[in-house]
Amino acid sequence: MRAMVLHAAREPLQLEERAIPEPGTRQILVAVDACGVCRTDLHLVDDELPLPKRPVVPGHEIVGTVAGTGAGSTRFAAGDRVGVPWLGSTCGRCRFCRSGRENLCAEARFTGYHLDGGYAEYTVADERYCFPLPATMDPVSAAPLLCAGLIGYRALRLAGDPSRLGLYGFGAAAHLIAQVAIGEGRRVFAFTRAGDVEGQAFARGLGVVWAGSSDDMPPEPLDAAIIFAPVGALVPAALRAVDRGGSVVCAGIHMSEIPAFPYEWLWGERSIRSVANLTRADGDEFLPLAARLGVTSHVQRWPLAAANAALAALRDGRVQGAAVLDPGMG
Repeated sequence: MRAMVLHAAREPLQLEERAIPEPGTRQILVAVDACGVCRTDLHLVDDELPLPKRPVVPGHEIVGTVAGTGAGSTRFAAGDRVGVPWLGSTCGRCRFCRSGRENLCAEARFTGYHLDGGYAEYTVADERYCFPLPATMDPVSAAPLLCAGLIGYRALRLAGDPSRLGLYGFGAAAHLIAQVAIGEGRRVFAFTRAGDVEGQAFARGLGVVWAGSSDDMPPEPLDAAIIFAPVGALVPAALRAVDRGGSVVCAGIHMSEIPAFPYEWLWGERSIRSVANLTRADGDEFLPLAARLGVTSHVQRWPLAAANAALAALRDGRVQGAAVLDPGMG
């Protein structure tokens, strides 16, 4: 099979021929139909996150078809459509796992990070951490739901019940969760890079009530803000934009240093919190909700061998919506 392999940070991924992996106990072999290109993958390549496994096949927004099963695997059958997310395994024993917070498990292993992921024609995954998907679902459109959508959904729920929601960084996650929030009757305010007229127009086309630069103050105070861009300076900016009692949720796995800010910007029972990973319960809630609300992924599709070009486009802010690798694309 073909796979795009990361051998060291700050180096391009290498296109390699590898043997198709054998599924182990409770694992399934997945023929990859599509894999989203996530900013976390970019953080790995750009040396902003440590590389626990070298070499590694990145990719954790995987939609595929079950091509085989390992010993003890009973949940899926050959031909089933599945989604393979970031969370690849947990210990199941610690206090976090036992209290519904498996996303905080210290022994958690993540797809495309500790485990080879979906920048390949095949991958293996623990069937207990995969999601069943309808056979009729378009794999390219569905792929961003597996991380951008799931992390965005978790961030939205941690934001409370805001009527006026700000989204900082209008990329893959924001464009999906904006649709969810609007579908739930919330008013969404989109913040983009300064001068990103196309991005602001894209956001307005999805139904946000206002779109502007992340340097701007919104026309009215926000009840909550979610920061998707990995820019620490947005934290104090978002704090200034939220009303008393409002929350700022940092949804990324990596962020640049947060600058100092006066306590008065936090005072008034404002809060700052982070989002770490996801739980299987998040997927069980979000995927049916996204289907019910008609959430649509706006994607730019790339062949598997062009993964480096897709990552470069993401790095440069040239992706409108989400980037997705399609192994079947020429």
